[in-house]
Formats: sequence, C-alpha cells, structure tokens
Amino acid sequence: MNDTGSSAQREPTLSVDEADHSSRVRERVVAAIAAAGGWLSFERYMDLILYAPGLGYYSAGARKLGHGGDFTTAPEISALFGACVARQCAELLPRLADASILEIGAGSGTLAADLLERLEDANQLPVRYRILEISADLRARQRELLQRRAPHLLARVEWLDAPPPKPFDGVIVANEVLDALPVTRFRWTGAGAEELGVVQEDGRLLWAPRRASAATAAACAALAAAAGPWDDGYISEFSPRLGAWTAEVTRSLRTGAVLWFDYGLPRTHYYLPERHEGTLLCHFRHRAEPDPFRFPGLQDVTAWVDFTALAQAGTAAGFELAGYTTQTYFLAGTGIDREMQKMAGADGNRFARLANEARQLMMPGEMGERFKAMAWVRGLDGDLCGFVLRDLRHTL
Repeated sequence: MNDTGSSAQREPTLSVDEADHSSRVRERVVAAIAAAGGWLSFERYMDLILYAPGLGYYSAGARKLGHGGDFTTAPEISALFGACVARQCAELLPRLADASILEIGAGSGTLAADLLERLEDANQLPVRYRILEISADLRARQRELLQRRAPHLLARVEWLDAPPPKPFDGVIVANEVLDALPVTRFRWTGAGAEELGVVQEDGRLLWAPRRASAATAAACAALAAAAGPWDDGYISEFSPRLGAWTAEVTRSLRTGAVLWFDYGLPRTHYYLPERHEGTLLCHFRHRAEPDPFRFPGLQDVTAWVDFTALAQAGTAAGFELAGYTTQTYFLAGTGIDREMQKMAGADGNRFARLANEARQLMMPGEMGERFKAMAWVRGLDGDLCGFVLRDLRHTL
C-alpha cells in the first residue's frame, strides 16, 4: 500500500491492546518456525503476519486506511481517482450485456462508493457490483460507508469470499492489491542465489539465509539476466504467487477488462543493479518502516509490483495486454481536468482543493510516476481511453 508519511516521525508507542496483539502474532510465527525445522521462508512469514485468520494484518480489526490508519490510497486522497476510473468503466460497460463490476480488495469502500455514484450519474450502472474481500472488519466498514453515501445502490452490492463461480461479463478493478502478495526474498552471491528466511533467537525474529531451491535459483537467474549484472550481496524479492493468484481471481471473467493499479516497475527497471536492497517496505501509522519483524500483525508489509511479470500472467491466463501506463497519463486520458471542473462547478476554493489533490495523484514526486495502470482484456476490441496518451507496453 502507498505510504504518504515520513520515516522521520517520532518513535511510535504501542497501546496495551496493540502490544498484546503483536505478541500473539509473534508467538504464532515462532511456532511456525519451530514446525518448519527452525527456518521459515519469508513468503510464509509474510502470509502469516498479513493473512492468518483473526491475527494477520488484513484479517484483524485495526484501522488500516486513511488518516487514522497506516497508509492512504488514491481513493482516500481524492474522489478524482474514482471519477476517472469510473470514466474508464463507463467506456467499457456499454460494450457488454448485463455487465458487472468486481472489485478485488475494496479497502475502506471509498472507491466502490465513488464508482457507483459516478456511474449512476453517467447512466452506466453495472447490474451487480461485487466485492471480493477476505476481511470481515473491512466488509463491515465498506457496508457502513456505502449505506451512508449510496443507500439506494446497496442492493446492487454483493460481498464474496472467493471469485464468482459462474462466468460473467464486465470489469474487474484492483487498486493496491498486488503489492501485498507474499514475496520470496533472495540474496545474490558469487556462489549463486540464497533465499532469505526467518529464524528466532530468544524470541527475536531475524533474517537467515539458506541455499536457494532449484526453482528459486532459476527464477533469480532469469531476473539477473533481464536487468543485471548484480554485485555480490545484491538483495531483492519476487512474487511466486503472482501468476496463479491473478489467474484465479480473474478466471470467471468471460468478456471484459481487468484494471490493475499499483506501484511498481517493468522488470528491467525493478532489478537494476543500483536497487541493491529491493523494494520491501512496511507501513505503520503513516510511517515508513524497513524492518518487517518489528511490529508483526500491526504493520503492512509490501513490495513493488514487477509489471513485466503481471503482463506475462495476463497472457498466460488468456487475456490480451491492452494497456500499460503511469497513473499520471491514465488520469489525464480519462479526463481528470473535466472531472475537476464538474466537481468544483463555480466554487473557486473547491477547485483549488481539487487541484492540490490532483497534484498528489499525478506529480512525479508524489504518486504519478511510481504508480502504474495496466489493462487486460478478453473478447473486447478498441482502445481504452486511460491508455491512449502514453503507451508503455514496449518497456515490459
């Protein structure tokens, strides 16, 4: 997830409940390390601290998004983001009969509310708006927000535990979901690849290397060939679940498009030799934290997205890669300037606030270049408005 805060803030102090929760998560991790023979893969560690039922960061009840949480995503920054995504959806939905929208991991529910409101204005409401959400706490918050903002549209919304079992036509939207997929952490040495895992000493969680498996070594060698050569000690990560997970959550889409939004890079830029510590980062109360063992269960743990891998996953799943661009050019292509005028009307102060929000979404030093948009399509022809101004598919 995106962190807009600074690591220079004062040292955080945990509440009694937070300390107790993190202690229970740590105990769960220590037990898993013991069960695994003393060494736990980082992928498995990340899976536990983020998704363990009742304990993981995304499964427990702590507030995660917005000013009272740990990070702020584009929909929380400005309704302009949702309005622009709605414009892209409104271009696609009329091409499909009985079209639905499926949002994967709807966070606070802000994007869902923005999309439904804007699509209603455009007379392009989907037949159903489905939300694939594993967190019971987030489901409750999404429902509460939708009840407050668009109660007359709530009957169209359906929450799912798994991808739709039956084929459907429509649009799948995923904003800042891929960065939270568990990753394999590795170190490149003169003797080959090492996998970095987790051990415990006197209750402390520590990094520990071991010789990489044949599959991990082969994956690392392929990445090094794409962007290397790497120096001895080069550290990075990759997401071994990306292909299978994206194929699973999109398998029910018969005809339509998948829109992915996240921070990341094409492979040749992601694995540059100078990026020798990878992209792994944690977020806690809008504070960037490099240590994934510090507050297990309380902090988000993320890694940037390899968009080359995402493009390959789409092709393998039977989709056509229809677009890849920066968030800046996606928002420009979907008419963020027109949306600002529409929202502000004759209110100059409102327009000034929206202009400031647009800068956060679009400026290179903010979210504009770090965040990318990618579109997969199946059974659809024609350009997508969000991807016509700048086509970056050649960089993948």
